[in-house]
Amino acid sequence: MKSALFLIAFLFLQIGFSQNNLDLSDYLPQNISYDPKIPIPKDIIGHEVGEWHVTHDMLVFYMQALAKASDRITLENRGETFEGRPLLLLTITSPENHQNIDKIQQDHIALTENGGGSPNLDSMPVVVYQGFSIHGNEPSGANAGLAYAYYLAAGQGPEIEGLLENTVILMDPSFNPDGLQRFAHWANTNKSDHLNSDSNDREFHEGWPGGRTNHYWFDMNRDWLPVQLPESRARIASFHKWMPNILTDHHEMGTNSTFFFQPGEPTRVHPLTPKMNQELTAEIGTYHAKALDSIGSLYYSEEDYDDFYYGKGSTFPDINGGVGILFEQASSRGHLQESENGVLSFPFTIRNQFVTALSTIKAAQAMRVKMLEYQQAFFRDMGIESTIGREKALVFGDSKNAAKTWHFAEILQRQNIKFHQLSNDVRLNGKDYKEGYSYVVPKIQKNYRLIKAMFEKRTSFTDSIFYDISAWTLPLAFNLDYAELRSLRLAGEEVTKLPPLTGSLDAQSDYAYLFEWNEYYSPKALNKIANRGLRAKVAKAPFNLEGTDYGYGTIMIPVHRQALNTAEMYTFLKEVALESNLQITAVGTGLTQGIDLGSNDFDPVKKQKVALLVGDGVRSYDAGEIWHLFDTRYDMNITKIDTEYFDSVDLSEYTDLIIPSMGGGGLSKKQSNKLKEWIKGGGTLIGYQNMAESFAKNGLMHLKFKKDTLIAKNIAFDQKEDFEGAQVTGGAIFEAKLDLSHPINFGYKNDRLPLFRNTNIYIEPDKNSYNNPIQYTNNPLMSGYISEKNLDLLKNSVPFQVERTGKGRVIVFTDNTNFRAFWYGTNKLLMNAIFFGDSM
Repeated sequence: MKSALFLIAFLFLQIGFSQNNLDLSDYLPQNISYDPKIPIPKDIIGHEVGEWHVTHDMLVFYMQALAKASDRITLENRGETFEGRPLLLLTITSPENHQNIDKIQQDHIALTENGGGSPNLDSMPVVVYQGFSIHGNEPSGANAGLAYAYYLAAGQGPEIEGLLENTVILMDPSFNPDGLQRFAHWANTNKSDHLNSDSNDREFHEGWPGGRTNHYWFDMNRDWLPVQLPESRARIASFHKWMPNILTDHHEMGTNSTFFFQPGEPTRVHPLTPKMNQELTAEIGTYHAKALDSIGSLYYSEEDYDDFYYGKGSTFPDINGGVGILFEQASSRGHLQESENGVLSFPFTIRNQFVTALSTIKAAQAMRVKMLEYQQAFFRDMGIESTIGREKALVFGDSKNAAKTWHFAEILQRQNIKFHQLSNDVRLNGKDYKEGYSYVVPKIQKNYRLIKAMFEKRTSFTDSIFYDISAWTLPLAFNLDYAELRSLRLAGEEVTKLPPLTGSLDAQSDYAYLFEWNEYYSPKALNKIANRGLRAKVAKAPFNLEGTDYGYGTIMIPVHRQALNTAEMYTFLKEVALESNLQITAVGTGLTQGIDLGSNDFDPVKKQKVALLVGDGVRSYDAGEIWHLFDTRYDMNITKIDTEYFDSVDLSEYTDLIIPSMGGGGLSKKQSNKLKEWIKGGGTLIGYQNMAESFAKNGLMHLKFKKDTLIAKNIAFDQKEDFEGAQVTGGAIFEAKLDLSHPINFGYKNDRLPLFRNTNIYIEPDKNSYNNPIQYTNNPLMSGYISEKNLDLLKNSVPFQVERTGKGRVIVFTDNTNFRAFWYGTNKLLMNAIFFGDSM
């Protein structure tokens, strides 16, 4: 009888807590009074919280109004998104703490310095970082932030005043402003005056690419560790400035779910995370349970989600001496939607997020000393742990690629990891490390465990299912050489600020200019040269000229019979060198040791005009990574053609078309036939991941795939999901061997390359070895999880194939060469396909 009454009450809350007669008091605790001088959200944004989806501009206006009206709040703008929206942070605490905020921050950081330091914890506030809606189409968090910020600014009485005295709250009202704005527009423009809860309504089916991601369609909750995007850079700077004890990350999940809070799956916690971290997470969880019980909301914990990848907001604090908490609320996706648990209203989802934001700071206050002691002990243990073992430092670099090395060092600097210049050139384990192209990372420093998480290779796991990737070894992602050192003798001056990247052209030539293809920004330079109407050629063989060795892929620009005269070319190329951060060399002769500059082994490089297929059916993450690479790294135009009108586009003006992975059946027969004609005329088609199967099915390529039928034996029904999940390659790193003479590999120094893979597509190698320029080794697993059966299929398979059709080419990659913007080491594969496809 009691359970039936509870269900009735629960359904009443779901249906009754809707837009009708909404009032701010529906969310707020009623046992305290509120300062009438503090504006309520409706006064600023024009509607009640939950009546409409708040747009980011209105969210900003309200936070600005609160900061102006309340002496408990200071407001900081830490930068801008790609679309120019401010990245706000509210610091909320008592007025007395605000007067002494710099000292409080310094004392708090002292807990993490010098082995944990020895500050007085009795009066030290606990620091809580609360962030909302990192996925823009999971908006209940950001909307709850309106009511929550009001409560903190306006609430009166001993309870809240004591809480603010003992707590510094860092409130990030929108982790993803661009995505929030995009989704609010969709939900509001499709809202009916008479709310329609039918899940088939357009309101609940947002258009591609959806509001989950930022401007370039990146999942912002995967960038806490590599820090490649402006939104991430702002929040990571705030994190390291304060080193919060607790960080919360408010999300949404499927409409038919309830509410989740961490801890997650006990067997899916990264081994570098201390056991005490999970015990504290569970204790904090009791406060969430009590809060949700009080309003009759269903919830669960210790299921579904994990604490493994440190690039997520709820896990990143765990390697930094804090506790990360993930909240997942069933999503209404609009304003009112049918679900298995009754009709789910937007205000109901907001209320759940509000009460757990409040239960977080109640837990923080009650556990204040315990949380501070844990943080202090974490860094004390790190101080001891970092001194154990023979290896005292790491060296990393690429003797041919200063920019790539610099960008890796940039990540270390953003993560407050100390590193040094290399004191002198050295050769270790057959690899050359050069001054200016390499850095040394001492292990004895407070972020030792974070360093370990970034550099380690891990192939052994207690669980075979991962919510996200199972490997992210950053030097492998950058394809850098790296080694452990037993002393600091190679450590030169500490780098406190990275010098800017630079390039040079020191002399004018009357004959030709050369630059090697190894540098990261060499495609940027070649694109500028081609767009200026200058002829350039690529070397298909090595040579030596004037005492310098030049490798495969070297670019040569002859001086004569060009669109610019000698002086103009020198001035232009000098600008290109500076803007592209590379060395261009003037030479006075074409006579070399090896191929001469007039050899037929120099192929002409054409100006490229590239298109990218986007829209319904295309995986937006993959498309966004390619768009971002062209637009922000290489300053190259790329035309985004939507699947909606692709059939009517004249492709003849494009040299290349890139198709990311697609859902469903991929290309239609009509589209495939259109592409065949375009390819025969000279176009280059480049496909990723499952497009290999689509190209083969539609006769665009002749490929054979390695397949294996998986049969479950002695597996019970309740083990089915785990059995099937163990076959998923969610993201791991594998070694391939390279034929450096093939144009797809121009610019690579080593004949081994780490590749990121998150598919189970395995292509059989071609019978002719020269057609397999990239091939997985017989022992390919470098870091991460893959099942034994899939590993057997992967061995000696090929992740790349190219096939000529008429005057054009079809190229496929089974792996994502641009993963999450931090996989610098394989970006050049796509550029090689673009610029050198005609040479393949």
